[in-house]
Amino acid sequence: MIGNPRIYIMGPYTEGDVARNVRKAIEMANVISVLGGCPFIPHLCHFWHLVCPQDYDFWMEYDLQWLEVCNAAFRLPGASKGADKEDRRCGELSIPVFRNTPNLMKFIEDWRYSRGYYDA
Repeated sequence: MIGNPRIYIMGPYTEGDVARNVRKAIEMANVISVLGGCPFIPHLCHFWHLVCPQDYDFWMEYDLQWLEVCNAAFRLPGASKGADKEDRRCGELSIPVFRNTPNLMKFIEDWRYSRGYYDA
C-alpha cells in the first residue's frame, strides 16, 4: 500500500446498531483498499474501547489527530454528530470528503497518477 492515499472513513457509530455501523465501515474500507486507497477505520476503536473505555472527548481527539494525516475522507450515510464534527474539520483542513464511490475512485486514480503510480 505504499503510495496509496490515506482515506479516513467517517460515519455513524453510536447512532443505531453499533455492530452494524462498525461492519459498514469495515466493508467500505475493503472497497477503498480494492480501489487503491489505504483506509483508516476509526470505528475499530470500538474494540479498544471495550477493553479500556474512554470518554467521548478522548475518542474525538484521537480521531481528529488521525484525520489530519489523511489525504481524503469518505462519509458513510446516516446521522452522526461525530462524523459531522469530522466533516467540518475536513473543511478547515481542505481535505476532500467523498460520499460516493465513483468520485472517490477518480480521486484515488488521480492522486496515484500524480505521484507516478500508474497501476491504479
